[in-house]
Formats: sequence, C-alpha cells, structure tokens
Amino acid sequence: MAYHKQMIPHEASPLHVSQNPKDAGFYNNPYAFYARLHALDAPVYWKEYGLWCVCGFDSVNNALRDDRFARLPPAGMPMPEHPPHLSDFAAVERHSLLALEPPKHTRIRKTVNQAFVNRHVTQMATDIEVLANRLIDGFESTNEIDLLKAYATPIPVTVIARLLGVPECECDSLLAWSHAMVRVYTMTQTKQEELDANQASKEFQQLLFDLIRQRRKSPTDDLLSHMVTLKTDPLSDDEIVSTAVLLLNAGHEATVHQIGNAIHTLLALNWPRTWVDDEKHGNAIVAESMRFDAPLHLFTRYAQQDVELHPNIVIQKGEEIALLLGAANRDPRRFNQADTFKPDRTDAASVAFGAGLHFCIGATLARLEMRIALNTLFKRMPDIKLAEQPQYQNSFHFHGLQSLNVKW
Repeated sequence: MAYHKQMIPHEASPLHVSQNPKDAGFYNNPYAFYARLHALDAPVYWKEYGLWCVCGFDSVNNALRDDRFARLPPAGMPMPEHPPHLSDFAAVERHSLLALEPPKHTRIRKTVNQAFVNRHVTQMATDIEVLANRLIDGFESTNEIDLLKAYATPIPVTVIARLLGVPECECDSLLAWSHAMVRVYTMTQTKQEELDANQASKEFQQLLFDLIRQRRKSPTDDLLSHMVTLKTDPLSDDEIVSTAVLLLNAGHEATVHQIGNAIHTLLALNWPRTWVDDEKHGNAIVAESMRFDAPLHLFTRYAQQDVELHPNIVIQKGEEIALLLGAANRDPRRFNQADTFKPDRTDAASVAFGAGLHFCIGATLARLEMRIALNTLFKRMPDIKLAEQPQYQNSFHFHGLQSLNVKW
C-alpha cells in the first residue's frame, strides 16, 4: 500500500506526527522533536502542515539536488496562487530565484553571480571589519546590550545594502519590510500579517523602482547598476526588483539569526574565545554553528513525477513535500555526537545553505560576515557573557532569537 497526500497514514501510525509549530517549547528547542523523527528512520507525515517531511541528512541533501523535485509544480499543473490581498507580495515573488526553475532561473542567477564570486567577496572583508568595530565602539562603554539589535542585525543589512547600492539610510525600512514579508513564508501567518507583508512589498518595490530609474541615468559601481545596464539578455524592471528583494531579504534575514545563534552557542557553552582568532578555526566555528543551530529549518519542493520516498511511501506527481534542514543537520546517522557542538569534528557538513540548483548564492559572503563578526566581537570584548537566557522568536521556519542580552 502506498501513502499519498490523499491517503495519509492513520493517526495511530508512528509515521503520523503531530507538533504545533507555534508551541513555545517547540520553537525554542525543535531538536527534541527532531530526535523523535530520527528514531523512526523514515519520512513522516506532519499533521499540522499536511505534508510528508524528509528528515535525514542524506535524504534531504539528495532531494535538494534531485531534479525530480523542484520549487514549482510540474508543467501543465496549476501554479500556486496568492489571494488578491497579497497582490503586491505576489508581484515581488513572481521573478524570485527561489520561485523559478531553469531556464529562467539560470538566466537571472547568472546576472548576479559576478557580485558573489569569492574574489569579489573577500575584498569586502576590510569594510566588514571596520563596520563591526564601529558598532562595538558605539556600545562598548555600556555594560549591557541587546547584541542582536546592536550588532548581529546591522552588519548583514548594511553589507547587502552597500553591495546592491541601496542607501544605508534606508536600512531601517529594509529591516521592517523584510520582517513583514518573511512571515508569509512560514505557512502559519495570520491575515493581518499577510496584509502587512503586502504593504511592505508595495513600499519596497517603490523604493527599488526609484533606484532603478536613478541607475539608468547615472550608473555606479553596485549590483543594481550592473543589472540595469546589461546589454546582452537584459532583465526587466520587475525581474530586477524581485532579484533585489530576494537578495536583501535573504542576504540579511538568515545571516542576522546565524550570527545571533552562533554567539549564543559560544556563550552558552563557554567555548574558548581564542578559537575565532585565526581564519582556520574561525571557519570551523562558522561551519559547525551553521550545522548546530541553523537559521532556516524548512524548505518545500514539488514532485515532478511519482517518487518513492521510502518503501510504501510514494509521493505523487505535483505533490508538495517538506525538507527539514534543521533535522538533517542533527542526523545521528550522519554525524558523530550530532547534538554536540564540535568545531573540530571530522564529519563536518551542513545543508543550512541548501544544495544543488538553489544553493544559497550569498553563502560565501554570509560565512565571511559571520567569521569577522565573531572574531571582532570576542577580540574586542573577551569577557562578554549572557545577561539572561534568550528566547527564540515565534517562527519555526526562521529559527532565530528574539533578543540576545549580554553584559561585560
């Protein structure tokens, strides 16, 4: 017998799991739930989402690379549509790289690859370090601060704004718009949150259309100028806006929480601060932080054909599945002492940046920002410690802290 979305397992089946994603105990520590899933050693049907979920590292990694799964339904099948009150949000999403497949995905991604090649990114290291030091200068004389707000947030949003060519004076607006928009990706948002996301999308688009017009008249040395001045296979204004919104949202939202999560981990475990003093150990800290407490925990994919996920579990063509990245990163079958933070582990790996066609285009930049942010912070403030036990925000998909209060 094959299980389908229309033929879900009986609730008595061990593969039928129930977990409210809004439960505070869960979103503060999803890893206890993941341990239950790993013990089953099979995909599970998550009742609250109505989706089959893949949990193991190899299974998730393979699914991200498997062309039998894609971000869009198969050709000829209905496309997912947003309701009318999300029309502006839908317009921004229409040409997003995360919602495209080849050949359109290939065409747009090629235009932004240049900004994220390793050589170009590493040249930004000095500017990132200067920014980190300037932020610390601003709060070092106090004895307690919310590090998420004062440090982990402004670094990524400022860096990506500079890269794109968005004025830094707009960073507060970018943060507000981004926070509103990403709630729609959680699949648990309220109607009011959808309305807020739509308004944010409208305002975000207007800013970018204004900047595009400016760059057409007077190009500068930034990514927006690069996109608007393409001579071969140029992008439309709508495509540029979708791409810029994705880069701004993804370029800071996940990185903010990964920096915050990493600092929290190091402080909570009282990890030796000297580990971040050199590039080799700093990179190891970053890699293990991405595995141990990643900021993104769930992606979805559509089956392009009937796929047997597991003996007696067949996903039908057009059906959507969930890939649990956070669970995959704690898979005990892949990692020795999976629930232990071990930067020197010999089995290092992670799907925190995705894999395959949709691997995070800004991964190199995000790693660099994290390493410099950690190194600069602990070098300047070696006595820093947690002022209180932080709580995670009510958003399972985007696993990050509400605040990170520290003292010294």
